[in-house]
Amino acid sequence: MSGFTIGQVAKKAGVHNETIRYYERRGLLPEASRTESGYRIFSAETVNDIGFIKRAQDLGFTLEEIKKLLSIYKRTDYFPIEEMQCFAIDKIHRIEEKIEQLNKFKSILELVVDRSHSDRDPSKNDCLIIQTLSNGE
Repeated sequence: MSGFTIGQVAKKAGVHNETIRYYERRGLLPEASRTESGYRIFSAETVNDIGFIKRAQDLGFTLEEIKKLLSIYKRTDYFPIEEMQCFAIDKIHRIEEKIEQLNKFKSILELVVDRSHSDRDPSKNDCLIIQTLSNGE
């Protein structure tokens, strides 16, 4: 049986063995065939798939989104342009929501940093960030 062991795939893909097992459990990678002694044997394509997964993660896609993208990537006979358009629009909306949340968080932190130390109760050694968040400001 030809192929690569989990250690070889991990080294080629630049990930840990456990990452490969995790991707397998999550359904991102097909279950590897096994030798008679029970060792996993992976195809060269697995290294490419892991590269695809890592690049998608770097771009901010969730594992569920990557699973969907992989299923489209693997299909050579069909490319759902409308489905990809909807997927992209949905992702844009989620990114915009995240940017809004991060901007709010940044504003809170800036407020806390700019806040005068005179607003702080000297008898308590409270962190200004915790104090601001707990007061609902």
